[in-house]
Order: sequence, then C-alpha cells, then structure tokens
Amino acid sequence: MTHTGIEPNILYFGTPVVLISTVNEDGSANLAPMSSAFWLGWRAVLGMGTKSKTVQNLLRTGECVLNLPSDELVPAVDRLALTTGSNPVSARKAERGYRYEPDKFGTAGLTPVASETVSPPRVAECPVTMEAVVSIVHPLAADDPQQTGNVSVIEARIQRVHVHDTIRMAGTTDRIDPDAWRPLIMSFQQFYALGPRAHSSRLSTISETFYRSPDLTRARHTPTR
Repeated sequence: MTHTGIEPNILYFGTPVVLISTVNEDGSANLAPMSSAFWLGWRAVLGMGTKSKTVQNLLRTGECVLNLPSDELVPAVDRLALTTGSNPVSARKAERGYRYEPDKFGTAGLTPVASETVSPPRVAECPVTMEAVVSIVHPLAADDPQQTGNVSVIEARIQRVHVHDTIRMAGTTDRIDPDAWRPLIMSFQQFYALGPRAHSSRLSTISETFYRSPDLTRARHTPTR
C-alpha cells in the first residue's frame, strides 16, 4: 500500500470528548465540550482557545472538573455544540454560528452535583468525573508570531476521581474495566464510539500500580471544601 501526500486542514484523528465545568464570575457554572485532551498519570493536558470562556475561567479560578461522557450521552453533548458562555459572542465564533448560552447544564439536560475539592460542579450523568486544579499554562506555537497567544495548553492536576460502579472492574476497588467503559470519541468533527477489543495487549501484563504517581498520594491528602 502506497502513501499519498495530502494537506488536511485539521489533524483530528480521534480523542475522547471531555465536558469541562468551570465557574463564571457571577458564580454560575459553565460547561463546555472539548476533545484536545490526554492524560499522563494524574495529570491532564488540555488544548483550548485562549479567548474561550472556559480558559478565562480556568486562568481566573485555577479549578475545573473534567467530565467524561459515555457514547450514550452524545445527544446531550451535541446540544452544547455551537454555544458559548461568553457574552458578547466574539466575531470569530459568531462567524462560525455560535450563540451565547448562560445555562449550559440546562441546555444539555445534564445534572450538576457538588464536587469535593473544587467549586465547579460535576456532571452526574458522566461515568467519569475528575476534579482538577491548574498546574501550569503553556502557549501553543510560541515560535510563530501569527499563532502564538491563540491556543493555550493547560496542565491540570487531578485531585479526585469519581466513577459509576458500572464501569469498575469486578473484584477491584480502584480499576476501570475497559470492556465496560465506552468513551465518546471525536474524530474529524464527528462523534464515534469504540468497537469491541481488537486484541489483548502485552502491556496489560504490567501491573497498573507501576504507573502510580506522587500526585495520587497528594490527592489523598487534599481536604474537602
């Protein structure tokens, strides 16, 4: 099979959808879908437009909740598409069809529940919710004057992880069953669900305890609010 050189406008090959809840200046909750995210240990790396309401809230408060929807929640997630918590709506977003929506939870039909260590609420319907604080913010494309300042890469440290019992691995207290967990995936602006396991991985012979980070111990000692 030969390759053909192409120049796609986006390189969005597939990442999990995250609903990020933050707190607005007036104390109300903002909820925004995104999917430029990945995790290493108990750290999350998030890529978002610097002028978005979510990033503004993150920089102001230093707190958020990373809610991971299952593929069954795709209608709720899609109801948040093309909405923004910023008022007025920026010209850039207005051009793309965004509208101001102050009640994100109501619009999505999702239920806010109190967090333990941060102010933003968790999403009750999401099988995974992770309370987090901002550790450091990096500019993306800082080497390019045309791009720098437009996108921020935010490193967030997880303080609490909450999951539905339906995705816990039987016989364990702290493991997720990958056969039960069905994350919602975004690939090239479309929603997808995972298929069945393709093959057992040799990496699974390594105990997950080998990947335990000091952040987990630190999280255990983080007091509740």
